[in-house]
Amino acid sequence: MAKRMKCDPCRRNKVGGQAVIEGVMMKRGEETALATRRDDGTVDIKKNSFVSVKKKIKFLGIPILRGIVGFIESMVLSFKTMNDATDALGLEEEEGKTEKWLKKHLGIRLTDVIMVIGMILGIGLALALFMYLPALCTKLVQNYIATPNGVTLNRYAVAAIEGGIKVIVFILYLLLVSIMKDIRRVFQYHGAEHKSIACYEAGLELTPENAKKCTRFHPRCGTSFMFVMILLGIFVGMLFPAHWLPWQRSLAKIATLPVVMGLGYEFIMFAGKHDNFLTRIMSAPGLWMQRITTKEPDEKQLAIAICAIKASMPEEFPDFDASEYAIDVEENTDHIAFTGLKKAEKEAQIEKLKKKRAEAEKAKGIDIPCLEGEVTEQDLDDLRALDGAENDEVQ
Repeated sequence: MAKRMKCDPCRRNKVGGQAVIEGVMMKRGEETALATRRDDGTVDIKKNSFVSVKKKIKFLGIPILRGIVGFIESMVLSFKTMNDATDALGLEEEEGKTEKWLKKHLGIRLTDVIMVIGMILGIGLALALFMYLPALCTKLVQNYIATPNGVTLNRYAVAAIEGGIKVIVFILYLLLVSIMKDIRRVFQYHGAEHKSIACYEAGLELTPENAKKCTRFHPRCGTSFMFVMILLGIFVGMLFPAHWLPWQRSLAKIATLPVVMGLGYEFIMFAGKHDNFLTRIMSAPGLWMQRITTKEPDEKQLAIAICAIKASMPEEFPDFDASEYAIDVEENTDHIAFTGLKKAEKEAQIEKLKKKRAEAEKAKGIDIPCLEGEVTEQDLDDLRALDGAENDEVQ
């Protein structure tokens, strides 16, 4: 049974991560490593650097303000990570006219445009669901239940009702999205991310078998952060007059959102650094929510999370080789690439991927002698193949 291991103080808060479709990103200091499972069963590793603006502008590192900056930077990093994960999926699609036009005239891809639009719509939906809707429902309670019965709701009661509705909406939203197959797989990778971090922080050898024994709940999770923000929002809501209209309360909450972010960040960081009775009680609601946003991963998913951790810490894991975590194509048929395929289509895709993988492995073994004299077109083709194989290994 998964359990919370005793944490090594030297490893606490050393690494954090994010789950994506068919992969996990881990961030250690300024270095990030994204590990994704390709459709052919191999592992793709993409490394990047992410330097916080707080290091360049020291003023932004003060409490509260650093939380606001951290939240914005995490959104930027999250967007980039999701974009990189989409590129690494290995799903082959023919470029359409729109895609070609965007690349030629604007230098961007259709997937980039879709992700930006999706993020804007997502922010709009979040504001509508978690700010305007609770305020509207609370106003309806005031007008049609409380006031007609001679009950006057003060600002504290309004904030409490609004917060309760917000919690209900939040839980229902998570439950509904968790029904979707692709989201459920992301939640499994989310569980793999937490388990592998818990395994590392406990000082255990990083193996899927060891990680499987660890807890999938972590106090420094984004789910906990969101729940803490909701609870802090209740207290902030007590500052606003009870008679305000829903749109007025929504605008006021948007205006005070940066402060709520900053306070939520400070709490999450404090809870992540201190494991005691008080922090466990304060972290409990967020950890309960993780029962929805994290699911038990299988060992293949745990292997991907472990690859991300090891790739983000080359000095601790100098012998790390992602190829050791590759699996057969037949073992990878729960990958998103196989979603919706019929049995015959799935078998044809498996054969295609096996052939593709065999050709890639053969290309890595090309041995080209030092070229002398005239360079032929075949020589150039062989060099391109070798260079591509070497670039794959570097990534």
